[in-house]
Amino acid sequence: MENGPFDFRSKTALVTGASSGFGAHFATVLAERGANVVVAARRKQRLDALVARIVDEGGKALAVEADVTRVESVAAMYDAAESAFGTVGIVCNNAGIVESKLAVDVDEAGFDRVLDTNLKGVWAVASEAARRLIAAGRPGSIVNIASVLGLRVSVSQSVYATSKAAVVQLTRSLALEWGRKGIRVNALCPGYFVTDMNRAYLESRHGKAYIAGTPARRCGELDELTWPFLLLAGEAGAFINGAAIPVDGGHHVAGI
Repeated sequence: MENGPFDFRSKTALVTGASSGFGAHFATVLAERGANVVVAARRKQRLDALVARIVDEGGKALAVEADVTRVESVAAMYDAAESAFGTVGIVCNNAGIVESKLAVDVDEAGFDRVLDTNLKGVWAVASEAARRLIAAGRPGSIVNIASVLGLRVSVSQSVYATSKAAVVQLTRSLALEWGRKGIRVNALCPGYFVTDMNRAYLESRHGKAYIAGTPARRCGELDELTWPFLLLAGEAGAFINGAAIPVDGGHHVAGI
């Protein structure tokens, strides 16, 4: 592996929501480029399988069962990461859930569940990372995974879209506060990619018709997220702070 802005050797990275989808992909690409990767989620069995694949391919990884909605669990997650690899310098704040219902059908429990995971969880993970980086006197990069629905809205996604729009604004606020400490905070805003969370819809007749009406007329491929993510996570993006970058085939600028 050659030295360069996309070389993550000597870096320790934490990826939340890593048991599937975006999180598993981001963990894999970081490990492939030399990072020590800590993968966290509530489904420990899936994390163990991911770690096994990374190690089999010559990487270094640790699985930690964690719930981002509980601050004590987040602190324990960082304790485990530091014990294994040292201070976490790169955070992929990816844990998230969806509530696909019309606004009048969303109940209080569903609203709280989405906001607790998608917003409070992002805040808890980012804040704990920053406290530890500041105490260690080290720089860092936090990439919050938002969504095109943090920039636009869609029917039956009022709670999810609200949570992701809040993540975008939180990202900007944290970037402003922590930039002088050498901690960059950016948001990646993916469009529609097929994952376990949305597969049933996107592969349905209605889902295919919806995607056909978007500017790109297709879903994204996970590899199309790789370089935008690595740009924000690593030294190639050293002067990017407080950005919310859509990777959506132009969906966020589609005409009404």
